[in-house]
Amino acid sequence: MKSQRVTFTNADGHELSARLELPADQSPGAFAVFAHCFTCNKNLSAVRNISRALNQSGIAVLRFDFTGLGESEGEFADTNFSSNVSDLLCAADWLKNNHESPKLIVGHSLGGAAVLHAAHHIDSIQAVATVGSPMAPQHVSHLLADGLEAIQTKGEGEVNIGGRSFTIKKQFIEDLSKQSPEDVIKTLRKPLLILHSPQDTIVGIDQAAEIYTNAHHPKSFVSLDGADHLLSRKEDSEYVGNVIAHWVVRYMDIKEPEVIETEHQVVARLDNEPGYTTEIRSGKHSIIADEPKRLGGNDLGPGPYDLLASALASCTAITVKMYAKRKEWPLEEVRVHVTHDKRETPDSGAKKVDHFKKKIEFVGDLDEKQLKRLSEIADKCPVNRTLNSEVIMEKEVTRLH
Repeated sequence: MKSQRVTFTNADGHELSARLELPADQSPGAFAVFAHCFTCNKNLSAVRNISRALNQSGIAVLRFDFTGLGESEGEFADTNFSSNVSDLLCAADWLKNNHESPKLIVGHSLGGAAVLHAAHHIDSIQAVATVGSPMAPQHVSHLLADGLEAIQTKGEGEVNIGGRSFTIKKQFIEDLSKQSPEDVIKTLRKPLLILHSPQDTIVGIDQAAEIYTNAHHPKSFVSLDGADHLLSRKEDSEYVGNVIAHWVVRYMDIKEPEVIETEHQVVARLDNEPGYTTEIRSGKHSIIADEPKRLGGNDLGPGPYDLLASALASCTAITVKMYAKRKEWPLEEVRVHVTHDKRETPDSGAKKVDHFKKKIEFVGDLDEKQLKRLSEIADKCPVNRTLNSEVIMEKEVTRLH
């Protein structure tokens, strides 16, 4: 992801901290706003993984810290559900004034309840997605049980949420009681995707059922079987991101991305997020490279040498098919298996050299002469020839601020 640190001002004049995640080396096809869960922040790993999946589909994501949380200004104790909705509207306005209005809004937990309310006031929103969200904002009151008596009698109290202590004021409880979620959802009239885990012990699955029942079509529900409320497992948040990315193209007007002009064929970008997940752009195409977990990677894609082996395998298959097609030979399918490692050879001494092994399988009614010729052609593919020839490597280094 191409991440930009940005700030914007909320309705009370506080500066809110945000990250704008942009697809690598292309103009975004659309913009989205992400609302994190209650007392969380924009840097939760689940938020980053979901943003990455949306980026892969050409959607830029603005993720920010609500007032008083993370790196944003203000006091959390002075906030409430209504102020969260207001922060979302300010985030949408910032996108409108600096890029373009958001078309997708995504919310996790109480952030999901907030996006259901905010979507009413953002005309540009074409699709809404909630993850582990309560139907009624009042549902979070059970998280405040250990401090509820003090909140009611003294006007404020300390509560422990996720191992952290927060001050909650009575106005927060009162604001929750004023919300009318049924009316909001029934009048939403926007495509809605509801994702929820049956094993969610913080916000029960019954809340998702109530959202679905009150919403109008088009509405969709996806069960996140086995996931916890915070999507702590990487595979769960990645799944959520991929589902949203594939679902939203049916309902949202996503522009064909304009590929950023570059003199290079391929651009690879690796940021300072944990691991080695690298986004690669080749023209309008996007792929992910990574390293296995044993090497400290996230294992989200093939490694660099896997990609090199893939280039050899695909180039071989394409070259063979082109030749057979031109000759009108009955080649039905070609399978190219490639392995790579480093080995010592009699001539290399202790130095290891790169070793590629190709196994080629031809399917079709081919005679021996044709098989022999196709085998010869396989070694003439451009990548094969490049690997067997002298290569000139140039380099240019630039510092960007």
